[in-house]
Amino acid sequence: MRLNPNVPTKTRGNAALVARFGHGQGRPNVVGSLPEGPALSFRSGRDLTEPERLRLTDELWATVLRTSSGADQGTDPALLVLRRRPPAQLYWEAVRRIVTLDEVHRWLEGTDPLIRSAASGVGQIGAAAALAWRAGHPTWEAIAYRPPDRWGSERRVDGESVRRAAVRHPALFLCIDPRTRRILVAPHTSCPILFGLRSTEPQAAIAALREIRSEPIERWLLFRTNQGTGDHVRRAWPVPAVPFTAGTLTGRLSERPVSHAGGHFFFSVELDSGVQVRCAVFEPTKTLPRVAGSLVRGDRVRLWGGSNADELFRVEGIDLLSLRRRRISGENPRCPNCAHRMGSQGAGRGFRCPKCRHRSAPEARQAIQVPPEFRVGRYHPTPSARRHLAPRGPEPGVLPWRMD
Repeated sequence: MRLNPNVPTKTRGNAALVARFGHGQGRPNVVGSLPEGPALSFRSGRDLTEPERLRLTDELWATVLRTSSGADQGTDPALLVLRRRPPAQLYWEAVRRIVTLDEVHRWLEGTDPLIRSAASGVGQIGAAAALAWRAGHPTWEAIAYRPPDRWGSERRVDGESVRRAAVRHPALFLCIDPRTRRILVAPHTSCPILFGLRSTEPQAAIAALREIRSEPIERWLLFRTNQGTGDHVRRAWPVPAVPFTAGTLTGRLSERPVSHAGGHFFFSVELDSGVQVRCAVFEPTKTLPRVAGSLVRGDRVRLWGGSNADELFRVEGIDLLSLRRRRISGENPRCPNCAHRMGSQGAGRGFRCPKCRHRSAPEARQAIQVPPEFRVGRYHPTPSARRHLAPRGPEPGVLPWRMD
């Protein structure tokens, strides 16, 4: 699962993994393929004994230390093994704001934790938050892995097979960027992942994985995730600003957005409370600057995004709620006597008919109202610029995602 994307101490993907271990009972579901055989999941089972739990903890921690990138700056691995899950509120707090290690330890009271941690211990925060997630509205990702001897080499994933799979399985999302035709399923780092298929349905992800043409796959696993849920922004952004916090803003533009060097746009929004918040739309989002550049004072919007250490609200997406009609300068008026087109006598001096010499005041020129360039609806960054947690489509027209 993905964690708060605004925290300064995050890892590159800012993610955590959760698995429940025990002695499975009943009919299993195949959720992956390993060199040792199929990976199985059971709906029910018998808990591990305490000696089994201790042995599993030691084996898992040894694996974490052996496989983590300790040389990478900011790497801070941690492992939590709990008998009981922490309250769900821990997840909602941690995915939206900065949560301290002391807070996490208070949340873990009564969970009978076994804690293994390196460096500063900050990794425990993400691990605890992941354990608190209740997966009320999950998405899924089937991830294919490379053999170790291919790690660091150029990946071979056939883009056309990815495009066909995305069409054949509508439940898949963020497979390609239609603007650039860039394939989004394969990472560009030296990690073991070959590709990952995100989906709103688990079986669609598994079926599509088998249709992708690629280099050999050593193993694959199906993950239940919070990607595409918008969990990090499902409430009002705090004002005054709290650093590294995500949320939503609703209000009217108090000025027309101004373009700055690099293609970024800055503007202020007056909230319903009357408070002014300074906002920014950055060029790498590609689609959002064009939307922002079309807005005018008085347009009503709902923005989602977050902050860094300052009070600037960095926009991740835009809901256009209501838009004023735009006014442009009209043509010279027609003469009220002879209907001939009148001529201007200069700025602020009004108009005179060249045929009958009738004069009219400057106000005779009527402004023409034009519809806004974009219609009411939801606007996302280009797919390749979206965060893992960003709410998924649809594109403008429907607002299916409720922000509480």
